[in-house]
Amino acid sequence: MKRRAMEGTFLDEVVLWASQLCQQAEQACPRTGPGRPPEIPDWVLGVMITVGVLLRKKTKSAQYVWWRRHLDDFARWMPSTRLPARSTFYERYRRVHRLMQAAIGEAGQQAVAKGWADARCVAADKSLISGRGRKWSAAQRRRGHVPHGVDSDTTWGYSKHDRWVQGYAYEAVVSAPKKGVCWPLLASVDTASRSEKASLREKLSRLPSSTRHVLADAGYDGNALAEAVEWLDPRHRTGRRFLCPEIKRPQVGKSRAKGSHESRGRQYHRRLRDARRKYLRSPCGQRLYARRKTCVEWFNSHFKQLFELEHHVWHRRIDNNRTQLLAAIFAYQLLLGHQHRRGNRKAQLQCLLDAL
Repeated sequence: MKRRAMEGTFLDEVVLWASQLCQQAEQACPRTGPGRPPEIPDWVLGVMITVGVLLRKKTKSAQYVWWRRHLDDFARWMPSTRLPARSTFYERYRRVHRLMQAAIGEAGQQAVAKGWADARCVAADKSLISGRGRKWSAAQRRRGHVPHGVDSDTTWGYSKHDRWVQGYAYEAVVSAPKKGVCWPLLASVDTASRSEKASLREKLSRLPSSTRHVLADAGYDGNALAEAVEWLDPRHRTGRRFLCPEIKRPQVGKSRAKGSHESRGRQYHRRLRDARRKYLRSPCGQRLYARRKTCVEWFNSHFKQLFELEHHVWHRRIDNNRTQLLAAIFAYQLLLGHQHRRGNRKAQLQCLLDAL
């Protein structure tokens, strides 16, 4: 009985903080469009899904059944509303990902403000997860043939670690401190083929103001992204550095053809690229870049293990998986916050999940 009481106290604290963050996220990104607001606000659905993910209920049905069996807890945690109907829960599950993405940003800002996360150096990475169902080859896609049992929202993506994967991908921006726990600060979910350069560029405006270094692997190499990180305009810097290895290009290092000329714009981009290469190869740049492997790559491995995502995603269709994966990253932040409030600065989260 004592253990059950301790578990209830832990879940009470997590649900309270999740409710506060989800309400702040809903205020930051309110619903738009025609029609009146729903009777049950989005933040309630966000909390319900987050608790279901924490309990590792892998289907919508399993999550909803748990809440039906714990109506007293629902009334105690969210006294101002009622439990949504099953059809409402199923329908709105796939629409809550926008709220969950904003809640992750709110939780990251609070962690930085409280001193739990050191955001002066951050690392970004895209990680692939296989989809559910049968494989859908490129030849079949070109012919327009959709085999039975295929999740038609999945696409193919490639990484050095996972090789070719048909499924989805999440991108996380985590703190990369010299010592201590790395915190997820921002996240997004898309199909496996989505360009990581495009997805990271969308997050630049939401990076913490204290960020001075952004670390990424060679998949993010590109002048447009790097200059967006480092420059506001051609005359004003952002105060940040982008550390990213270059993709080998066949013409680099070769002498220019006789009579060819390089435009001023190309010369400008080349100078900036040479400066980034020089900084990355410096002792300071190498020390900073070494943090990427011990932070964001460790986070990806730990995160997938905690929420049993090593083999495939939990759902079919992209919006369902957007909601689930973002809710899992949000749950990861809540667990870290619980540890830090207890004075434990280590990411020992498996025991907390097992206690639920």
